[in-house]
Amino acid sequence: MTANELRTMYVNFFKERGHKEIASASLLPENDPTVLFTTAGMHPLVPYLLGEKHPSGKRLTDIQKCVRTEDIDEVGDDTHCTFFEMLGNWSLGDYFKQESISMSFDFLTNYLHIPLERLAVTVFAGDELVPADVEAEGIWKSFGLKSDQIFRYGRDNNWWGPAGQTGPCGSDTEIFYDMGKPKCNPNCGPACQCGKYVEIWNNVFMQFNKEADGSFTALKQKNVDTGMGLERVLTIFNGKTNVYDTELFIPIMQTLEEIVEKEEKDIPERDKRIICEHTRTITFILGDPMKISPSNTEQGYVLRRLIRRIIRLFKKAGINANYLCKLSRVIIEQYEPVYPELGENSEFILEQLQKEYDLFSKTLDEGLKKANRYLDDIRQGGVLNGELAFKLYDTYGFPIEFTSELALEKGYQVDMDGFWKKFEEHRNKSRQGAAGKFTGGLADNNEQTARLHTATHLLNGALRKVLGDEVSQRGSNITSERLRFDFSFGRKVTKEELEKVEAIVNEAIGKKVDVILEEMTPKKAYEEGAVGVFSGKYGEIVKVYTIPGYSKEICGGPHAKNTGELVSFKIIKEQASSAGVRRIKAVIDVQ
Repeated sequence: MTANELRTMYVNFFKERGHKEIASASLLPENDPTVLFTTAGMHPLVPYLLGEKHPSGKRLTDIQKCVRTEDIDEVGDDTHCTFFEMLGNWSLGDYFKQESISMSFDFLTNYLHIPLERLAVTVFAGDELVPADVEAEGIWKSFGLKSDQIFRYGRDNNWWGPAGQTGPCGSDTEIFYDMGKPKCNPNCGPACQCGKYVEIWNNVFMQFNKEADGSFTALKQKNVDTGMGLERVLTIFNGKTNVYDTELFIPIMQTLEEIVEKEEKDIPERDKRIICEHTRTITFILGDPMKISPSNTEQGYVLRRLIRRIIRLFKKAGINANYLCKLSRVIIEQYEPVYPELGENSEFILEQLQKEYDLFSKTLDEGLKKANRYLDDIRQGGVLNGELAFKLYDTYGFPIEFTSELALEKGYQVDMDGFWKKFEEHRNKSRQGAAGKFTGGLADNNEQTARLHTATHLLNGALRKVLGDEVSQRGSNITSERLRFDFSFGRKVTKEELEKVEAIVNEAIGKKVDVILEEMTPKKAYEEGAVGVFSGKYGEIVKVYTIPGYSKEICGGPHAKNTGELVSFKIIKEQASSAGVRRIKAVIDVQ
């Protein structure tokens, strides 16, 4: 089975069962500060999971582009990817556990022909707050799964949410494929990391609301949110042992082999995998409609880190020529039929890769000078301390293997224990920071975030009036306290221009204009002058929010009912975000 056949089979399966297909959203969550990237299909649907009406109805399905970097150190093994495609289906207050599990089981066994005995599932074991999910367990048993194929786990494994401190959440049932390996110990199960079980699908049952006091109450609208990784399922269906032996990676792996042969060098297999996997990820990030550039903050930092990791691996192998663009072209050509934005943004992708390569080459030279200074200060037979080795890693992007090689050439050793201690401290801080991103955001769905969302529409319209139609949204981020809006513009916005923009927004607020919601086709929306981030990449019906005289946008919400709710608008700061992109931070309700 090809990847496209799997995509088509999945979507058609659910369309035949009353689901409407919706388009993949941007890799950058709109107006959501809880995550840097879209890490699952549910992120673009948070307002609808909370009760807002979706224009396509209560049953949805799609293939969502996702990026996750929390497992970046696992990339290079058989299954972990930073970029992946998530096959998803949702019930927004429609069907629940019985129908969801039944459809999943039907698809896996009757369409993918996975033998019943190769499946294993997990269910929520229950705790003092929420009882065990005996319903899901009973459903699986009714389909023929034996007791030794069903595993009960706690919240760490079988509970999703809420996205913020409070909100919708619930137990889930995860579906695994048994790779046929022997158990590593008598208690081996899907939670084990030995590789016997590979997760392929997750069905989340959102039936509770977590309250501020930590208690759980039943939701009025029960939702189902499922996600299945295309890469892993394709690997299993085609009888492969790793994702790199599938058509998704074969073209770029072959191109890399040709490069290695031409350069007469040798690259370890795991490094080859990392180079190819990261190239796919950076191509999709750069090719996204939001056009993120490498930088030292947020999404741009992750992008830069991935690009530089590729360059380091080439340098480690003694390959100094820039092959980033050559490899990226393979991904663009391969995926353009499915994701046309890669072709549309190919010039931007290749331009940014060349710029980043040139910049890092200079940084690399500076890092080598610094490393040599550190090493020259060590007495003969001495050891480079772990803190300095980590500084070379953190500041100049030197992998510890590279630093060790430099030290060995001069007859020195590196304090590896000291390095890994600093490395773990850094990683724990990063994880804590990432966990902190999961607070607030649209998941709060309160009146203030809705008003700030409306303010971004007014701001976008005002910027286009003052600066011209070349302005287009590149991203936004909303908390309960402020909004942040990124837009394309080639220079600093002057103080006078910012004052005009602010005045237009406050004029709209002062006039107390009703915010009008309409549902229509994307074609009609554009004909009526609506703007949207993703060009034509929408579903059959979209929501259009109009603030007469000031803004008309395709958007998912939530919004204020009237501009007067905003009270007042104040720009706090305007600055560069990345090359050709400016950033405005603003607040509302300032007395």
